[in-house]
Amino acid sequence: MHELAIGCHLSAAKGYAAMGQTASSIGATTFAFFTRNPRGGNAKAIDPVDAARLAEHLRTQGFGPLVAHAPYTYNLCSAKQDVVSFARRAMREDLERLECLPGNYYNFHPGSHVQQGSERGIALICEGLDQILERGQATVVLLETMAGKGSEVGRSFEELARIIEGCDKGDMLGICLDTCHVWDAGYDVRDDLENVLDTFDHVLGLERLKALHLNDSKNPRGSHKDRHECLGKGSIGASAFASIVRNRRLRELPMILETPNDLKGYAHEIRALRSWAQGEEP
Repeated sequence: MHELAIGCHLSAAKGYAAMGQTASSIGATTFAFFTRNPRGGNAKAIDPVDAARLAEHLRTQGFGPLVAHAPYTYNLCSAKQDVVSFARRAMREDLERLECLPGNYYNFHPGSHVQQGSERGIALICEGLDQILERGQATVVLLETMAGKGSEVGRSFEELARIIEGCDKGDMLGICLDTCHVWDAGYDVRDDLENVLDTFDHVLGLERLKALHLNDSKNPRGSHKDRHECLGKGSIGASAFASIVRNRRLRELPMILETPNDLKGYAHEIRALRSWAQGEEP
């Protein structure tokens, strides 16, 4: 990529091609979207012409990879079998649908073990992923780093590594690092970014890191609460995000904003990140 691939979450309500136009209108060169209603349920049929128009837009406008997002309601490690079965079926369907936009990412929250314990939770996630993943699929599935709220699985780099190691198809998985989540989980991306990346590299391998969610946090480090804030208005601070977009190990990755914003606010943050990458101070 010749420039930073930065974008935000966009609504898929008006179709795929419309998302590409909206992204370009705010200066984005990537974006995220939910594969179906964020609360789950059945997905709308994909219009192949619409998908082809988006693919052409991404190609001609120099977009980086997109980072599709699974609905939050999926829980591969629920204590309820019907919830697990739905998550497995829906994720498989999502990946089949994403074949119309090859070469992108599909990000999901590993899940919450709901008092079963993390060992059981990880085992269920691994079992589910081995069912869902298909050799030769055109989309890379990403585990998202979590804040550790409640019984969330994926609260540490080590837990994510155990998921990858426990999957027969673990070589097909990558990681999406969410700055708010890892901060709330206790990793100091504000004052010790290089050490955090070194730790990630040691535990998971930096080659696994495929995408970033750039979010400030309303909470102090280690709070395990997961409340996003606009860049520079939270406890991580604007200088940390300037360091991230300048970092040689991160600047090639697609960066998705999930801050509490409207399109105008996202356009402002995208411009700010691009200026900070060029050396301007926040």
